[in-house]
Amino acid sequence: MKQNKQNAMERKLFWQYFVLVLPGFVIFTIGLIIPMFLAFRYSLTSWDGMSVEKEFVGIQNYINLFHDKNFLDALWFTIKFTIGNTIIQNVVALLFAVALDSGIKGQKIYRTILFIPCLISAVIVGFVWLKMFSNVLPEFNEMLGTNINFLLFGKKETVLTGLLIANNWQWIGYWMLIYLAGLQSVPAELYEAAKVDGANAVKRFFNVTIPMLAPAITICVVGITTGSLKVYDLLVTSTKGGPGRASTSLIYETYTTAINGRQYGYGSAMSIILVFMLLLVALIQVKGLKKREVQA
Repeated sequence: MKQNKQNAMERKLFWQYFVLVLPGFVIFTIGLIIPMFLAFRYSLTSWDGMSVEKEFVGIQNYINLFHDKNFLDALWFTIKFTIGNTIIQNVVALLFAVALDSGIKGQKIYRTILFIPCLISAVIVGFVWLKMFSNVLPEFNEMLGTNINFLLFGKKETVLTGLLIANNWQWIGYWMLIYLAGLQSVPAELYEAAKVDGANAVKRFFNVTIPMLAPAITICVVGITTGSLKVYDLLVTSTKGGPGRASTSLIYETYTTAINGRQYGYGSAMSIILVFMLLLVALIQVKGLKKREVQA
């Protein structure tokens, strides 16, 4: 009798959980899983997005990608942008978090000021920094009589720097809060014990703070890396992939190829490559960083 009641309760809980999960699962399937399978299917064709017939070409689109200079240039730009963002945002966000966790006056105000940019759409951020680099900052040259190049979006050599400034300005405050939450969860006893052992501030940072922040580091590194690999909206209003093709990302190249170039099959192959990259990079990072968490 007791066993039957337990089984009935388990069935009831199962259906309750099922009903709660079902809407999200349906949306996830329709919005992500099905489009991914369709994209893979189209990537094996030469479909132009308009005609009824979809000529099967096998893996020819994938072979062509790695002989396509435009695709390789977009891939290289995306890699450079991702590496720059991952390093800068993690380091600067952690430094800001440490500074705010040190008990300085007005830390709530500083936290708010640093966090506000991430609430702004990346499209607006691109527009704002376009105006900053082209109109606002050059005014300082006239005021100060200097000749500093603020037109970072206007040259191939400086466009990456300009985009990194804009992107880091927007997101550093967000990742700073994650590091700050991790810092505030570190037991004070660990720092006291390290002090007793004669560890100075630098040694306490690397031997206590960094190991205890391992979970936060995993979240930030993976989040920044995958987000940077998907950069698109920032480019729409700031550089439009230029000058030339100097700031064309993988997603931007995919969009222009599939929509503007009417090569849906070829563009779908690009999107599949990007998804594979995202999964591979995230898997490697999570696996490597999780080992560090266990060791810490």
